[in-house]
Amino acid sequence: MLDKPLAVTVRPSTEADVAAMIAIYTHHIQHGLGDYETEPLHPDDLKRRRKSMLKRRLPHLVAELDGTVVGYAYAVPFRKRPAYRYTVKHSIYVHQDHLHAGIGRQLLPALIDACAQAGYRQMVAYIDSANAPSLQLHESLGFEPVGLLRAVGFKFGHWTDTVLMQRALGAGVETAPGPLAH
Repeated sequence: MLDKPLAVTVRPSTEADVAAMIAIYTHHIQHGLGDYETEPLHPDDLKRRRKSMLKRRLPHLVAELDGTVVGYAYAVPFRKRPAYRYTVKHSIYVHQDHLHAGIGRQLLPALIDACAQAGYRQMVAYIDSANAPSLQLHESLGFEPVGLLRAVGFKFGHWTDTVLMQRALGAGVETAPGPLAH
């Protein structure tokens, strides 16, 4: 654990950040179990995904350290059906040279706050069951495990389990939701 948090700036992503995000994501595709893509994204794919999220006013954030993007996080709709419109699913990726340095601990609360401010009421995460640091980070920020999906992924020659985690945003279920910030 760090004695002093890194001086990280969390900000909305820009198109200029795409190359750094692709590099971060490619490492996780090739070496990690948290994402089940098998091929790296092309910059145009990530640009298109990012624009789609921003068009829906969903947050897409980067963490910057000394002018370099060292992580990113975003939220997408949990499901397409209208009844799920107040729930988001998120993803978070940290540069391999900065894992376990507190980048995620700065990115995730900013993402949670941005989603709550936009009117969303629930956030879910799918986390590989072997990723103890991510599970601990999410629990420390109020996420609770709500399900285990056994052997749903097959990567690097073996089956993997996924933990489904969830946390309330803003007023959660205490009141009826208002309009989303679209």
